[in-house]
Amino acid sequence: MEIRKATEKDAPLLIEFNQAMAFETEGKRLDPSVIGPGVRAVFGDVTKGFYLVAEVEKMIAGGLMVTLEWSDWRNGWFWWIQSVYVRQDFRGRGVYRRLYEHVKRLADEQGGVCGFRLYVERENERAMRVYEKLGMSRTDYEMYEEIKRPGRSD
Repeated sequence: MEIRKATEKDAPLLIEFNQAMAFETEGKRLDPSVIGPGVRAVFGDVTKGFYLVAEVEKMIAGGLMVTLEWSDWRNGWFWWIQSVYVRQDFRGRGVYRRLYEHVKRLADEQGGVCGFRLYVERENERAMRVYEKLGMSRTDYEMYEEIKRPGRSD
């Protein structure tokens, strides 16, 4: 298995992975006119983050995105792991583990990274077990959000 930074040529598959993950975990269908440009935007702006993919015999088995959050409390960067997806036929074969190990190695090489975070649907117990097995722990925080609707300026 080879882990590498994704390139723009990987965008169509990453879009497909995002759509599959959203439907599988939340029953949501992502709008192609939004998710497509959203994925591609990452390749045009390094401040948005980066994608990693796992290749097995020249087939992309899974991928994830890393975005950055500055922590003034810790004077360092949290790397948020997002858009995690492993193809069903590769699950249980260590794909996410290898991706996560690579994320940690990149953070060590770069320096200034104080930790790793991700969010997971409350019902996704299988994913939670994987994350905990790899050394992550549940936090005391709850997440809140307000989605800004297109066309609103407030």
